Amino acid sequence: MSNEYQEQSLAGATGIELVVALYDAAIRFLYRAMQCVEDEDVHGRRKAVKKVVDIFMYLQARLRPDVGAAPAAALSDFYAAMFTQTLEASHYASVEQFREVIANVLNVRDAWVVAARDPEAGRVLPRELRTREERFVPASAIAPNDCEATASRWLA
Repeated sequence: MSNEYQEQSLAGATGIELVVALYDAAIRFLYRAMQCVEDEDVHGRRKAVKKVVDIFMYLQARLRPDVGAAPAAALSDFYAAMFTQTLEASHYASVEQFREVIANVLNVRDAWVVAARDPEAGRVLPRELRTREERFVPASAIAPNDCEATASRWLA
C-alpha cells in the first residue's frame, strides 16, 4: 500500500479508526520483527521493535484518566506489559514471545473495533485522535450507525 493511499485513507478516518490503525501498524511491525528473528537480521529486528515501542508509548501517553479512569488504567497497564514483552522478545530473539505479543495486541484491537460501534466511545479519545468533525459534534448527536466499524482498513 502506497504512502499516499495510506494518508488519504487516514484522512477520512474516525478517531477510533485511527487507534485501530495504530494497533494494525504495531502488529505489522511485530510480524516484521518476528521475520527478522527468523532471518537473523538483528538491525531489522531492532528497527521494527523501536516502531512497536513508539506506538505503545504514543498510545499510553494519550490516555484520558480524567474521562475514564478504570479503562485508562487498564490500557496503561496493557501498554506497559506489551512494551516489556516486546523488548523481552527482542532481547531473547524469540519468535514465540513475539507471537504472544501479537495475540494480545490483536485481542485489544478487536475490542476497539467493538467499541467503535458505541457512539459514546469516541468521547474518551484524546482530542488529537479525534477527527475535526468529531471534535465539534457532541457525542449525543452521533447516531449509532455513524460510528459503526467492523474492521480496520489497515489490516495487519
